[in-house]
Amino acid sequence: MKKLFLLFSLVLAPASVAMASGGGEPIDTSGLTGSFLGIMAVLLFIAAYSLVIFEEQLHLRKSKPVLAAAGIIWVFVAITFAGMGNNHAAEVAIRHNLLEYAELFLFLLVAMTYINAMDERNVFQALRSWLVTRGFSLRAVFWVTGALSFVISPIADNLTTALLMGAVAMAVGGTDKKFVSLACINIVIAANAGGAFSPFGDITTLMVWQKGIVQFTEFFAIFVPSLVNWLIPAAFMNFAIAKATPQPSKDQYVMKLGAKRIMLLFLCTISTAVSFHNFLHLPPATGMMLGLGYLGFFSYYLKKREHRNYDIDDNPLAHQTYHAKPDPFDLFRKVARAEWDTLLFFYGVILCVGGLSQFGYLSMVSTFLYHDMGATFANVMVGFLSAIVDNIPVMFAVLTMSPEMSHGQWLLVTLTAGVGGSLLSIGSAAGVALMGAARGVYTFNAHLKWSPVICLGYAASIICHLFINSKVM
Repeated sequence: MKKLFLLFSLVLAPASVAMASGGGEPIDTSGLTGSFLGIMAVLLFIAAYSLVIFEEQLHLRKSKPVLAAAGIIWVFVAITFAGMGNNHAAEVAIRHNLLEYAELFLFLLVAMTYINAMDERNVFQALRSWLVTRGFSLRAVFWVTGALSFVISPIADNLTTALLMGAVAMAVGGTDKKFVSLACINIVIAANAGGAFSPFGDITTLMVWQKGIVQFTEFFAIFVPSLVNWLIPAAFMNFAIAKATPQPSKDQYVMKLGAKRIMLLFLCTISTAVSFHNFLHLPPATGMMLGLGYLGFFSYYLKKREHRNYDIDDNPLAHQTYHAKPDPFDLFRKVARAEWDTLLFFYGVILCVGGLSQFGYLSMVSTFLYHDMGATFANVMVGFLSAIVDNIPVMFAVLTMSPEMSHGQWLLVTLTAGVGGSLLSIGSAAGVALMGAARGVYTFNAHLKWSPVICLGYAASIICHLFINSKVM
């Protein structure tokens, strides 16, 4: 997936006095940045993230190195604090990080379960089938897949959206490698841009929302900058696409029983999470878990109804849809199909960054970037760093630093962390996934050729935000 920021910033930033934050009494960590165990923790994180970068080449799941690094780093933290005469400071600090991870984990688990349920009900396959059979021109497909990526990713995640729209582009483009490559680049940019203005569109926006820094409706203030971020590079790439119209495919998929109701339940679940946060002041994850209860009851009804329909001999529609007696719709199978590698990767990242903060490194970076260089420069740099390093540890580091800055600056860092990953193909989960799906066609170098116009869109989105949201800057 991604790469290395913090690490180099941590080593290069000037030394300073930091206070460890963990929910208990502050611990004076001055001098710990230069301690042996502190330096070992940084080197361990660099080594673990280097393995994450080469995941595709090593065939080593990205969660494994960061899980190991997280455990060892907290051993270092515990030994260090014990040596300072406080045996419980590390426990208090890690419980704070575990609580943050638990909320994120439960929220994402429910969202992934719903996505898996809709996938099993052929929701995404039916959408792809409809698009492929329309007989659109290549340019029309380019714009339709981009627009749908932009509007779907705020609800689903950018990874699922990119894979769905990428499948459409590859099905329509066929052997036209140039079109498929351009369409994939466009989809990655649109999916990342669409996810930037919604709490549900990206892990980084979700973290900012759950922290209570930006309220649900306030994210829409960066809708126009996000749109600009996609439209500018798309307009340039449009002229590189041939005006040909390929033969429409005859691929057909029909949504299964209950598909539309599961979509409705997902929207109800999102509404529940927002209501829990806004009106009851409860964590959004608790609302999502209630939504999982909605799906649980509906799955029981669906299992009974589906088998009853099939067992009726005079119901040819059921036999035509399933061909064989369907497996029971099992909610826990959908839970089991969640992206566990990704969920465990988040655990490793959050605890690694949390451990480094106990050694005072994040305070060091915060002083260097936000105090010495200024919030706007720092937040713009976050976007560039997100193209090299995964935006999740970068944003979690910013949230852990909690620098003093205006509401407009928090919106800016939310925007840049979300769309900055589009600058390189390896800068986002959407890009990495499509490189695997369109192997040999959509490549790092193919994306890199268009990085200048993508960077132009990135700059334009920042200028747009600074202009239209100037009152909150």
